[in-house]
Amino acid sequence: MAADLIEMTVDSIRVHMPTGQHVVILKEKSAERYLPIWIGINEANAIALKITGITPERPITHDLLANVLSAVDVTVERIVVTSLSNEVFYARILARCDGKSLEIDSRPSDAIAVAVRVGAGIFVATEVLDKAGVLPEPEKEGEAIELDPATMERLEKVRDWVNELNLPDLGTSGASES
Repeated sequence: MAADLIEMTVDSIRVHMPTGQHVVILKEKSAERYLPIWIGINEANAIALKITGITPERPITHDLLANVLSAVDVTVERIVVTSLSNEVFYARILARCDGKSLEIDSRPSDAIAVAVRVGAGIFVATEVLDKAGVLPEPEKEGEAIELDPATMERLEKVRDWVNELNLPDLGTSGASES
């Protein structure tokens, strides 16, 4: 991974009410930028179960994967959301086995579900966060920020869909730390 990387945490899982689709919201660890990624319901549940501390009676698929990786002495070091193309995010799971580095192609949702299980760091390539990340609106009235029209349009779209989400936060950050 040669790209500059930014460490993130899982901020929350949300449901976009008009469509019923799930979104994982990653938050920049050392700043106030967020990255929303649309994910499937199974992956949303897998991430939510782990970050809320709920243990299912039997292992779900992501638990199974984490258990298999551990059984064969593979250590997941971090996951990286590497790129965004045609509104599709791509990720890699970076791991080690017997001193050998492994890069495993993954959907971001599956990579995040594994990372929260094994305590691996969650990172996003700077170019991805620059392209799709969003900043919260200023807290103080009258506080002015200058944004170009394209950024304003993207922020308005994200604000509109965030306002349509209807699921409480699942906890306070730190979800990727164990």
